Amino acid sequence: MNETLQGWLGNQIETLKEQNLYKPLVVMDSPSEARITVNGKANVINLASNNYLGLANHLKLKAAAIAAVEKYGAGAGAVRPIIGNMSLHIELERRLAEFKHVEATLVFQSGFTANAGVIPTITDAEDAIITDELNHASIIDGVRLSKAARKIYKHNDLNALEDALKQTQGAKKRLVITDGVFSMDGDIAPLQGIVALAEQYDSAVMVDDAHGSGVLGGGRGTAYHFGVHQKIDIQLGTLSKAVGVMGGYIAGSAKLVDWLTQRARPFLFSTAPPPATTAAIIAAIELMDTDPSFTERLWENTRYWKAELGKLGFDTGISETPITPVMVGDEGNALALQRALFEEGVLALAIVFPTVQRGKARIRTMPSAMHSRQDLDDALTAFERAGKRLGII
Repeated sequence: MNETLQGWLGNQIETLKEQNLYKPLVVMDSPSEARITVNGKANVINLASNNYLGLANHLKLKAAAIAAVEKYGAGAGAVRPIIGNMSLHIELERRLAEFKHVEATLVFQSGFTANAGVIPTITDAEDAIITDELNHASIIDGVRLSKAARKIYKHNDLNALEDALKQTQGAKKRLVITDGVFSMDGDIAPLQGIVALAEQYDSAVMVDDAHGSGVLGGGRGTAYHFGVHQKIDIQLGTLSKAVGVMGGYIAGSAKLVDWLTQRARPFLFSTAPPPATTAAIIAAIELMDTDPSFTERLWENTRYWKAELGKLGFDTGISETPITPVMVGDEGNALALQRALFEEGVLALAIVFPTVQRGKARIRTMPSAMHSRQDLDDALTAFERAGKRLGII
């Protein structure tokens, strides 16, 4: 091994540890449920998962995955443009399009690769991208892959967005990109205002709805929640959060999807999703489409969790969604709270720089449909004990 590289890596890791920014991976040894076995500890209340609707271990999804393996095998065997394009993939994209009320969808291996696929594929050097300053890392990287000029506007600030639109009027075409739900603070983009400005300044709109799908708009997402889904040019969704499996997708016009199948590099050069994954997603979409109780239970638990944390004296920031940050500030204190909570039997992870700004560390909690009231009450007791012990409340 190269000693220079290894020495540099070692120094970087030690620096992270000194700055309280080093986060070792936790290891789960059970299904993703309300209570899990993690780092060898059983019966830990899981408040760290994106499994909003509790579908990751649902019997119907598991049965669908097993049946697909028996019929189609373990893998697709190729990228979709060669011979990896199975009837299951076509069925999934048809069901997703119906669910999202759009003409067409295209599935990618993840939400991250969906952003890396669509943004540079529909923009070029004559264009401009206008993007919210707190957009997800995958949007940031997708924008970096594009040759288009870029403008970053102040978070959820419509006046700043309009200024950026005025400054880019010389571009051939323009694309405004925003998260629907912002993953660290849990706030929602003002899509009605964004769409109105985009129409006024002849700009397309893209919404990354990874944390809105299955959560808002009866499960159909942030654009549906605001009633502007017919005015959004591109919607991105993930299949790994509320859907409970793995993958991402782009939803929009038939022309958009047709172009992406010809030129989006992550689609062209990545092996097709395996049959088990694809079939499980189809089963999840069917459940989301026919049974509103999952989303209703998610919001019932969310309202209770936020209210009770507030009564204890915790600051949950500006969240409007199940993403519920417990604001701490100092990175060391946030990591200490994570450790104290784990000792009390709760897994809730600290979020520190560079995911959030320095001095804005927090514990991000994720109540879900799978939690019982007892789960939440036990977690609240743990938060009260740990918070008081550390002087946070």
